[in-house]
Amino acid sequence: MNNHEKINYVEFPCTNIKETKTFFEKVFSWKFREYGPEYIAFSDEGLDGGFFKSEQVCSTKKGSALIVFYSNDLESTKEKIQNAKGTIIKGIYSFPGGSRFHFSDPSGNEYAVWTDKIV
Repeated sequence: MNNHEKINYVEFPCTNIKETKTFFEKVFSWKFREYGPEYIAFSDEGLDGGFFKSEQVCSTKKGSALIVFYSNDLESTKEKIQNAKGTIIKGIYSFPGGSRFHFSDPSGNEYAVWTDKIV
């Protein structure tokens, strides 16, 4: 359902469509629809979106928004990310309300994962 003036879709750059698809399938079990060699889309993952071929990356150091995932088991999610060739760029740390870490996908885009538990 499309809601008037609400966030509806998000698009991310990626340097390698195939690697990006494989990473998100392995870590988060996402399903993709392919729209040619330079675009893939996902849906039903909390927010619909896609990845487009680009040499640019999303990083908080460059001022981009940070997409944050939730996990019931932070250590398990961290391990899945590392096993799928993601990079932990900021280890697990506590903050008021829980714990989180930051990672990058194989293209170098930065994300975070949080839990409401202190780890």
